[in-house]
Amino acid sequence: MNKSLITNLIALALTLGGYFSEHHILFTLGLFALSGAITNWLAVHMLFEKVPLLYGSGVIPARFEEFKVAIRQLMMEQFFTEQNIDRFLSDSSGKASTINLSPVIDKVDLSPAFKSLVEVIEESSFGPMLAMVGGSEAIQPMKEPFIEKMKLAMQDIVQSEQFNTLLREELEQPDIISGMRDKVSDIIEKRLEELTPQLVKEIIQKMIKKHLGWLVVWGGIFGGVIGVVAALTNNF
Repeated sequence: MNKSLITNLIALALTLGGYFSEHHILFTLGLFALSGAITNWLAVHMLFEKVPLLYGSGVIPARFEEFKVAIRQLMMEQFFTEQNIDRFLSDSSGKASTINLSPVIDKVDLSPAFKSLVEVIEESSFGPMLAMVGGSEAIQPMKEPFIEKMKLAMQDIVQSEQFNTLLREELEQPDIISGMRDKVSDIIEKRLEELTPQLVKEIIQKMIKKHLGWLVVWGGIFGGVIGVVAALTNNF
């Protein structure tokens, strides 16, 4: 439902109805309501679109570069500070947190590891014996069990307290945290470079236009109230 359009149509109908029926109060109510609604609708429209001869319109596309810089500063200065990254490495009680790497291990392709194992066997003293039973093809059925066992072993390692302690100690080094911030900053920068003025406009419109529509509604209501007061005052 387009609240802005409905408000403008109702105000226009009241204005026309009051004019043709020569009802002064109804005409003034509709006229003031239409004025308030259109003014607020134009203000919302001018945020996103450049209107000829209206200075300051199209402020969001015009300030696009400043908008990107502001987003980057907000992310880096409020979210990805060194203190917040350090806090991320500890739980809410201040104890050292356990970093769960199991989901990462599940997604890792360990085929190169099996390939390296086969190459080591072929180049070792067992190579000739392996060639006698069919070469590397003979141990290909071991690939999936090998990968499964390797993942289980790696998960056991990364879930151990010793591993997590070593990992936290490394991550909490000042130069490591600083490097993490630099990488995060680069990621944000590259993502922002992919944004276009049109895309930014669409994102913001989608987020706030729904709520800004109420500005038009209330502009029509308050305008109508002022119109009624003006009409009654003139009658007296």
